[in-house]
Amino acid sequence: MAAANTTKISWRLQEFEAHSSPVSCLALGKSSGRLLATGGQDCRVNIWALSKANCIMSLTGHKSPVECVQFNTSEEQVAAGSQSGSIRVWDLEAAKILRTLMGHKANITSLGFHPYGDFLASSSMDTNIKLWDVRRKGYVFRYKGHTQAVRSLAFSPDGKWLASASDDSTVKLWDLNQGKMITEFKSHTAAVNIIQFHPNEYLLASGSSDRTIKLWDLEKFTMIGSLEADTTPVRSVFFSSDGSCLYSGATDCLRIFGWEPDRCFDVVPVGWGKVSDLAVCNQQLIGVSHQLSSVSSYVVDLKRVKKSGGSVIQGIIQDNQPLAEPKDPKGSALRRNYERPTTTCSSQRYGERRSPSEDEADEKVSSAEIHNAEDFKEIFQPKNAISRTPPRTSEPFPAPPEDVVSCEKRPAPPASAPPASAPHPQNLVTAVKSKPKIIPSSRNEPIGLNVADFLPINNVCVDEESLSQLKKGHDTMCVMLRSRHKNLETVRSVWAREDIKSALAAAVSMNDLSIVVDILNIINLQPSLWKLDLCTTILPQIDQLLHSKYESYIQTGCTSLKLIMKHFWMLISDTLKATPSVGVDITREERHQKCRACCKQLKNLSHLVKNKAAQVGRHGSAFRELQLLMAPLDDSL
Repeated sequence: MAAANTTKISWRLQEFEAHSSPVSCLALGKSSGRLLATGGQDCRVNIWALSKANCIMSLTGHKSPVECVQFNTSEEQVAAGSQSGSIRVWDLEAAKILRTLMGHKANITSLGFHPYGDFLASSSMDTNIKLWDVRRKGYVFRYKGHTQAVRSLAFSPDGKWLASASDDSTVKLWDLNQGKMITEFKSHTAAVNIIQFHPNEYLLASGSSDRTIKLWDLEKFTMIGSLEADTTPVRSVFFSSDGSCLYSGATDCLRIFGWEPDRCFDVVPVGWGKVSDLAVCNQQLIGVSHQLSSVSSYVVDLKRVKKSGGSVIQGIIQDNQPLAEPKDPKGSALRRNYERPTTTCSSQRYGERRSPSEDEADEKVSSAEIHNAEDFKEIFQPKNAISRTPPRTSEPFPAPPEDVVSCEKRPAPPASAPPASAPHPQNLVTAVKSKPKIIPSSRNEPIGLNVADFLPINNVCVDEESLSQLKKGHDTMCVMLRSRHKNLETVRSVWAREDIKSALAAAVSMNDLSIVVDILNIINLQPSLWKLDLCTTILPQIDQLLHSKYESYIQTGCTSLKLIMKHFWMLISDTLKATPSVGVDITREERHQKCRACCKQLKNLSHLVKNKAAQVGRHGSAFRELQLLMAPLDDSL
């Protein structure tokens, strides 16, 4: 069996129900690679040990869905931010609430613990970043400058800088001691979702929805690399512990990159869908993802992954050609390394502080329910009292035999009372999930399809019946795909012959939203293609997309609406408020008419966005962000 195990590069470790309602966020402990925190729409934070059978403990106290979770460096504490803007920090060893932090006015989007001091950074859809001293009430600094939601925060290894990434397509670098911005990077063309400092060198990586990873030199404040990551947005990046390569968790695969020169060393297929977080331990990369109420964990054996070689010609990787060694290996010989002194921050405060009585009353309703006492003591209260995290010398996760495809299942903890002991694997039955109201953009099986329906009854092989079941609907699907391909070819030819407006009009005339979505997914990444004429055509389509049952359609509609508000609202508003000119100006009249039509459509969409902003989870979060962006409509003409 051991010999069979050695051939596997990646495998699924577990799949389990993490909450009684959809999971909204999760985070791995980066020190151990063995701890996992999940946040759900049930307003709870659950703590898990990877490969263990049950939830270790549930942390309660939030009154709205949990939107963001993060461990501190030593994994002694975990912080969670909610939809309402509140943040709670728990001491995992003492199993109690440590601090409740209030101050943000919208969803918490990212959290980051300082590597040395007792400081926590938080960001929100209100565009503000706040630095908190966990030992005290009230924030230390507030950093303002981003114009849209901040999606990721990271402290430099020496603890002196804070980097932030935002939907406004920028990455900003802040000096903690001075409390001001050092520089701003603007080369991304879409929202920046994730940032990560190099563990040793003055280097920063940022991953964006423009499908690139960019590398920034923090001495010269210049871009030194741009890596084409995938055909989907980049949401997870992680430097190797020695800093020799960069891991990118793309949809259903892991990519390993090098830089100076830019190149891709390897691509490893992994069935994790949209991976949410990565960690490395024992020469294994751990990736975790979530869908609805379930969480899946995956392992990639890094000993079997290429971390050198490959040749790049204009961004195309050619493995059959040797890579010429650069004159300066890795290009990093002259790049400065971090020093790691203990850093303190000024205690100067901005803004109002909450009253102690309000904090204390709020913290009394928070609690930690320990579901598994043995695991809790083993991980958070070890006898030697040296380390509160799973030991660094823990064995790597073993790969399953080649012929084993299944993964361990474990139950989600109930809303109250500790769960019963884990059931025997033979008694585990996978329930058929009911059809969701919104169909996720990534899923492991077709909605409403039960694989058992395609298998012969009583294990009797009936080839004709099996083939008949498998072929059911196949011809219809082929006809639909051929029709869609033909329509896309038509739109493409119109675009090449005329312009984008004519191509989009042709797509709309086909009465097929999938074609419209395909076109929008292209032009959403290229704001320079947009004109006011285009808005008048697209806005009625956005209304249909936001009413769709498909998550991917909703996401595309939200992205297009954000782009219109960001780039065209000021033009529309100023045109409608302008004093009428003397004489006849045909061009101005046409522009005024288009702006009036756009304003009417935007007001209708504003009402829809407000109604959908009350939803919980990812969709509600996206609509609440749009609601903030569309607030000027309330004061418009």
